[in-house]
Amino acid sequence: MKALDELTFDNRFARLGDAFSTHVLPEPLDEPRLVVASNAAMALLDLDPAVAETPVFAELFSGHKLWAEAEPRAMIYSGHQFGGYTPQLGDGRGLLLGEVYNEAGEHWDLHLKGAGMTPYSRMGDGRAVLRSSIREFLASEALHALGIPSSRALCVIGSSTPVWREKQERGAMVLRLAPSHIRFGNFEYFYYTRKPEQQAELAEHVLNLHYPECREQPEPYLAMFREIVERNAEMIAKWQAYGFCHGVMNTDNMSILGITFDFGPFAFLDDFDAHFICNHSDHEGRYSFSNQVPIGQWNLSALAQALTPFISVDALKEALGLYLPLYQAHYLDLMRRRLGLTTAEDDDQQMVERLLKLMQNSGVDYTLFFRRLGDESAALAVARLRDDFVDMAGFDAWAEQYKERVARDADSSEEQRRERMHAVNPLYILRNYLAQNAITAAESGDYSEVRRLHEVLSRPFEEQAGMEQYAQRPPDWGKHLEISCSS
Repeated sequence: MKALDELTFDNRFARLGDAFSTHVLPEPLDEPRLVVASNAAMALLDLDPAVAETPVFAELFSGHKLWAEAEPRAMIYSGHQFGGYTPQLGDGRGLLLGEVYNEAGEHWDLHLKGAGMTPYSRMGDGRAVLRSSIREFLASEALHALGIPSSRALCVIGSSTPVWREKQERGAMVLRLAPSHIRFGNFEYFYYTRKPEQQAELAEHVLNLHYPECREQPEPYLAMFREIVERNAEMIAKWQAYGFCHGVMNTDNMSILGITFDFGPFAFLDDFDAHFICNHSDHEGRYSFSNQVPIGQWNLSALAQALTPFISVDALKEALGLYLPLYQAHYLDLMRRRLGLTTAEDDDQQMVERLLKLMQNSGVDYTLFFRRLGDESAALAVARLRDDFVDMAGFDAWAEQYKERVARDADSSEEQRRERMHAVNPLYILRNYLAQNAITAAESGDYSEVRRLHEVLSRPFEEQAGMEQYAQRPPDWGKHLEISCSS
C-alpha cells in the first residue's frame, strides 16, 4: 500500500495539449473535512485506507494542495442536450488532475468535481454542493457493487464555503475515478468545429489507449465503434434490469468507454413504473426509464455522425444495427437470472413483459419482488407475493406459467436456486429517500449515516445483520422526491 506522495502520474490526456483542454488550478474550499471515502476505490490507486483520515488527504482533494506531477486540466467538449446541439460545453466545475497508474498497470483519471470556475463554466460558479457530491459518491460505488459499469468515487470533501443554489448550501468536492473521462461530446466538438487534425488525434488516443485490441482488425476505427456499441448495449441492459434511471442522457454525459458517469438527478425505481421520470426538469420525459433504451441508440447515432470522417456511413449503420439485438440479448439474460432460470426458452421475453405489466398496474416494489421471489420455493414465493397485486387473477396466471417454467429448468435444489437468485437480486439499493436521509444528517455535520449507507450498499446482495431498515419499502414521502440537475 502506498502513501499519498507515492502515487505515480502519467498524464496522457494532458499531453494532447491546449486544443483538448485548458490548464486550470482548483479553487480551494474553506475548512475542508472528510465526509466519506471508499476503501475499494482507494485500492485502485494502491492507497492505504488509513491516509483518508490524515489532514493532507482533505487538503489534496479540496484544492489546497497539489502533487507536483499533477497537471490539472479542464476538458473541452460539446454535446446534444435534450436533443439539441450545444456547440461548446466542457468541464464547467470539474478538473482532470492527472492520470495515476497502479501496480497492476492500470491508468486511472483523478477527476475533481466542484473545483471552481473554468473557461467552460458558462456563467456558473464552478462549485458542487454537499448533497450532489454525496449522491454522486454513493451512486458510483453502489452501481459498481451491483455489477453495473460505472465510474468510481474516491471521496467527498465537505467545507464551510457557501454556495448559492435555490438556497444557500455548503460547497463540496468529489474525487471521481475512471480509466478515461472522454465522452461522445469530445468527438462531436472537433467534428462540428471542423478540426479534422485534432479529431484524428483524439481518435488515435482513444484507439491506442482504450481499445488497443481493435488495432488488430482490418478497420480499427470500425472495430472500436462496434465495441462502443456493444458496451453501451450491455450497460443500458443492466440499467433496465436493475431499475436504474440516469436522468440526463445527453451525449456529453455518455462515456466513450460505455460506463455510467456524470450522476445528477438519477434514481432507482421503487414501485415499478416503466414511464418513471427521475429528473423534474425533464418536462417531456425524454429520459424516462423506458426511453433509456432508444436514447442510447440515438446517442450512438450522434457519435456515429462524428465518426464519419473515419468510417463509411454504411459500416456505421450496420454497426448501429447491432445495438438493439445486443441490448435485448443482455437484458433477457439478466432477467432470466433474476427469475432464477438457467436455460432459455422462446416464451421467456413474453413472461418477463407480462410480469412487468402486472407490477406496473399494482405498484409493486421492483427490487423487493425479485429478492423475495428467491427466498423460498417458487410455489411458496408466488403464494406469498400474491397479495401485492391488485389483479390477482392475472398474477395467478403468470405464477402458474412461472412455476411450470422453473420446473422445466435445470435440476437443482431449492437451496441452490436461492443462492443463485440472491447472488443477482440485491436486498439493498440506493433509494432516493435513503440518500436524502444521509444528506440531511451530513448537512448538519453528522457524516455517520453517509458512511453507514455506503458500507451497506457495498454489499448489496448480502443480508447484513442490523441493517433491516435499509431493505424496506420507502415511506410515501420518499417516493415523491424531486431531483434536478442543480448541484
